[in-house]
Amino acid sequence: MTRHPLTVAVVGATGVVGRTMIQILAEREFPVGQLRLMASGRSAGRTVSIDGQSHDIVEATGDAFDGVDIALFSAGADISHELAPQAVARGATVIDNSSAWRMEPTIPLVVSQVNPDDLEGHPGIIANPNCSTMQLVPVLMAIRDSVGIERVVVDTYQAVSGTGADAIAEFEGQIRAHVSGEPKQAKVYPHPIAFNALPQVDVFLDNGYTKEEWKVVSESRKILHLPELRVSCTAVRVPVFVSHSEAVHVETREPLSPERARQLFAAVDGVVIQDDPSTSTYPLAAEAAGSDDIFVGRVRQDPSIEGGRGLAFWVVSDNLRKGAATNAVQIAEELVRRDWVQSATARGARPYGGVLTPEPVGATSEAQA
Repeated sequence: MTRHPLTVAVVGATGVVGRTMIQILAEREFPVGQLRLMASGRSAGRTVSIDGQSHDIVEATGDAFDGVDIALFSAGADISHELAPQAVARGATVIDNSSAWRMEPTIPLVVSQVNPDDLEGHPGIIANPNCSTMQLVPVLMAIRDSVGIERVVVDTYQAVSGTGADAIAEFEGQIRAHVSGEPKQAKVYPHPIAFNALPQVDVFLDNGYTKEEWKVVSESRKILHLPELRVSCTAVRVPVFVSHSEAVHVETREPLSPERARQLFAAVDGVVIQDDPSTSTYPLAAEAAGSDDIFVGRVRQDPSIEGGRGLAFWVVSDNLRKGAATNAVQIAEELVRRDWVQSATARGARPYGGVLTPEPVGATSEAQA
């Protein structure tokens, strides 16, 4: 990757994911010449220290993107809808972590090790997938490319950090209340999350699924280029600070043994196998936190599907890093590596055009992440 310094903006720099983006840019030594940290007017004027240097937080406005090469957005769908086109109009390429652009037919939705070629035709905006989708599709890709996929059923067990700083604080407060024998207060979620499991992540759609569940369905189809893939998801919020876990059941087109599946998964960049039942070795949320890898274990045959075409496994990944911030930075790295930072129009490339399936009633106004 070229070391030509770039002007990089982080929008939502004071949020949980925004702060993680800043950290990962430094960890991966991304060629940042100038770093612009942006947030709402409430946070403008604050100063943060990064690697011993002070950086001022500026208000995120259209004019603030003058001269920006790459803008990493993590400020919610409303802000992205408003500001991303303004950033693009000023020459920036936006990598957006919200749900604002994911299902737009002309916007590539990218996981770095699955469909980086989709970046070539980007129109100046690139969508980062939902964190639950992010850790799932690299594993599904390995199956797709080997034996094909007929159907996927996934149940997610999602950490409170996926909702943001307020949810983390509320979870901590509920733990303290439990220890002191006081009532647990719930404002972020409809019920207390401490010592609980909530089978609702985001709001419900008219088809009975939540928005979070339908994101996994629709985003997986788009990223894997399988618009007719049969997918069902149940998303559950659990009392974990960081890292989402998923129980996945896949019906394959051709037989696939657990042994072969482990080999296929391990060959995917960023996927690590932890699977030894004799020593109770399997992926754990607490151990995945702080890592950029996707961990897979409990790989076994699903006997409910005949002919050796059923597979069950467990997937865990840090939802703040690979599930959000790291993938955004990896996309930026890929753009620099391939010299695709500018939009397809500016480079004379063929515009991106995805093939999508219609969403159910009520899914048009997605949540923020």
